[in-house]
Amino acid sequence: MKQLLAIFIFVLLLSSCRSRSPQNVMYDKAGSVENIPVTRQSANTPMPPVEEAEKQEVNKKKIIKDGRLGLQVKALEKTKLHIDTLLKKYDGYYDNESFNNTDLESSYSLKIRIPSTNFEKFVAEIESGDGEVLYKEIDARDVTDQFVDLETRLANKRSYLKRYNDLLKQAKTIKEILEIEEKIRGIEEEIESATGRLNYLSDQVDYSTLDLLISKSKEYKFHPDNRDRFSEQLKQSLSKGWFVFVDFVLLLLKIWPFWVIVVLIIYFWRKYKKHNGKK
Repeated sequence: MKQLLAIFIFVLLLSSCRSRSPQNVMYDKAGSVENIPVTRQSANTPMPPVEEAEKQEVNKKKIIKDGRLGLQVKALEKTKLHIDTLLKKYDGYYDNESFNNTDLESSYSLKIRIPSTNFEKFVAEIESGDGEVLYKEIDARDVTDQFVDLETRLANKRSYLKRYNDLLKQAKTIKEILEIEEKIRGIEEEIESATGRLNYLSDQVDYSTLDLLISKSKEYKFHPDNRDRFSEQLKQSLSKGWFVFVDFVLLLLKIWPFWVIVVLIIYFWRKYKKHNGKK
């Protein structure tokens, strides 16, 4: 009985020691234990989003991406269908498409607009397909400064426009009204011009341009010119000869004043010569 009582007391002492021991400790340099209070807020607080902050900073930049790519393929139509499929996959479209067929090669000249976020993926899939890359040029232009400048100008112009509209409401004479309206018209034109430029740059940033040329070489084949039969050529020669003769006769008739002058010169020359011969 005494042994059971001693065991029970030992268990109670052990449990009380565990409940008093700190759950979160940190040892300092001297080896002592320092308690760190842990709250629900501190436990659930995420780490600073370094990558997201950097990504947002990059997205603020306005980059225009353009490219030129040339491919030589063995199956031209198959490659063209593959590009059609990629355009649907990456939400692109053809800005211009032309087909050229000669004795040496057949080719498609394609001007493609593709969302800038899908530009690299689109180009990579084209390169990974069948065909030999003849040339590749990728250009990236930073137009962030132009965006900032245009947006600043627009904000200033709109502020001026608001002030002139307020002045227009306070104008009392016709002269003041006309002068203010002229100022307003000039500012509105400048706002429209800057807005159009900003929209154009936004479109160039949002959609990249790729000039793609896919071509297929052909084996050279000699194609002699088709000529008519001898009888047809003879008819054409006789007909052309007659037309030449008629044109010549008409030309002689057109210069009849010249012949009159020549005849008169010959007449007076003979008469003069005959007169001198008698002497």
